[in-house]
Amino acid sequence: MTTELIFGMVGGLGLFLYGMQLLSDGLQKVTGDRIQKVLEFLTTKPVMGVATGALITSIIQSSSATSVITIGLVNAGLLSLKQAVSVIAGANIGTTVTAQIVSFRLEQYALPAIGIGFIINFLSKRRSYKYFGQILLGFGILFLGLYTMSHAVKPLRNYAPFLSLLINISHNPLLGIAVAAIFTAIIQSSSATTAIVIAMSIQGIIGIEAAIPLILGSNIGTCFTAGLASIGSSITGKRVALSHLLFNIGGVVLFLFFLNKFAYLVSFTSSSIPRQIANAHTLFNVINAGILLPFLSLFVKLIVKILPGEEIIIKKGPIYLNKDMLNTPSLALSQATKELVRMGEMVESMLNDVMMSFIQNDLNILKGVYLKEEVVNTLEKEITKYLVLISQRSLSPNQSKRLTDLMNIVNDIERVGDHAENLAELTEEKINEKLPFSEKALDELKFMFSKVQISLNKSVSALKNRDMASAREVALKEDEIDEIEKELRDNHINRLNKGICYPESGVVFLDLISNLERIGDHANNISLMVIDELSRS
Repeated sequence: MTTELIFGMVGGLGLFLYGMQLLSDGLQKVTGDRIQKVLEFLTTKPVMGVATGALITSIIQSSSATSVITIGLVNAGLLSLKQAVSVIAGANIGTTVTAQIVSFRLEQYALPAIGIGFIINFLSKRRSYKYFGQILLGFGILFLGLYTMSHAVKPLRNYAPFLSLLINISHNPLLGIAVAAIFTAIIQSSSATTAIVIAMSIQGIIGIEAAIPLILGSNIGTCFTAGLASIGSSITGKRVALSHLLFNIGGVVLFLFFLNKFAYLVSFTSSSIPRQIANAHTLFNVINAGILLPFLSLFVKLIVKILPGEEIIIKKGPIYLNKDMLNTPSLALSQATKELVRMGEMVESMLNDVMMSFIQNDLNILKGVYLKEEVVNTLEKEITKYLVLISQRSLSPNQSKRLTDLMNIVNDIERVGDHAENLAELTEEKINEKLPFSEKALDELKFMFSKVQISLNKSVSALKNRDMASAREVALKEDEIDEIEKELRDNHINRLNKGICYPESGVVFLDLISNLERIGDHANNISLMVIDELSRS
């Protein structure tokens, strides 16, 4: 019995988790990057944040993915802590959709779904059809896993020690909460924990009184994923993870006082125990979110007190482009310069983030880089439009030349953003493919990264402060960066010839230093235009 039970449970759980992953991946491919855009634009009010979090999580079938995306947006400064907390509360609701689907007992459709899904995924040429096939395949494997688990646990109906444990959980809910929290943290899926509980209820092993503590515990264990995603993130990212944990623990503690009444209430929602368990999961998270909303501001203040520090929020659109100043070109040009400096500081932070991600092998940091690149592209369009409007005014020769310089600087900064994005993609390839780099290669990359960082920093600083000394320093370093790129290229080719470095890593290395050298070129262009303008003054 023991061997069959263990293999049946482990195998069934493996199928369930794999099916969930296929289903979630397929749904995320269908939605693409629209999820991030929806989160950015539909979270202005707490109620909308909860609704958006619930909707997105129910669509992509992964509260973990929603949490990771939310922390990425927070790290990029595109979501505030208050917005993020409301999204996380909604994600808790959205993740219960999986339990609702599972509780309907659609096991008889598992094999047809797997067969049809495989055929569509295997034979289709169009991506959209392939994604649909993947979703169907995931759906089928998920229910096959549930069926396997429910049959594997049959012997537990007559196994006295296990039945005694369930009785203890009914009388001592803290035990059930602790067991479920630890198990969920290990497998990183509250849906899987809920599915196991539902599988046992299908066989009549567990009742609603013992099931509810396990469901509550799974809501604590699921916070582990957000905690992992927040490692190395900004202070606000860490606050999001902490708020997720405290919010869920607070809800569980509150429900402990009304556990029997809650079980009694849930028993009226359906005559089926699996449906009651799914409903308990949903009701807990809906009620918990409802309690949070009126006190959201106070809750956020508590989190900030626990983790003090400055919250950085990046406005996606322009801040300084005031159209009322267009009739005074000198002031309008000053405002455009301020916005350009803001754009320049953003690409600086992108380059810093890429370097940190490369050194730490942390993909989460790159999410912020891609989000900032979108902001940079938006600013490039808005600043260019503003400069065109200025050009339609009556300008002095000096103002006309300055406007032309600013147009060129917009292009240079935008190109730096593009190269930073290229560096992010190369870093992603290095991490995903686990490409090895020799210590010498890593030291050389860090050296060139730091040289380019200094050059870019000084060029943006020169633009901001009208600093001739910094601008000239960048211009003098341009040849040095070019020489470093040539030297590192030669060194790396020598290492490849000697078999010290891997060919796949070599290609990435050469692309990295090429993009860094081009960033140095654009930093030099900015400094030369600053020198030109200050020389005319």
